[in-house]
Amino acid sequence: MKPLTTEQISRQDYVDGHIFRLLQTVNPSKYILNWDIEMIGDVRDEIGNWFVERLKLSTSQEFYP
Repeated sequence: MKPLTTEQISRQDYVDGHIFRLLQTVNPSKYILNWDIEMIGDVRDEIGNWFVERLKLSTSQEFYP
């Protein structure tokens, strides 16, 4: 696997950061979530599936550069 470019890393960080903020916002408990890249990655993959496979709004390369 080729190393990620700076642009790809920036995109991944952007998406992961927004997903983490979303999870914090919709969390109904008083428990403060810790950064958990496994949980964030699962959500990212599901969102990507919707954008790429189901809605056909972007390519996999656009969503996961």
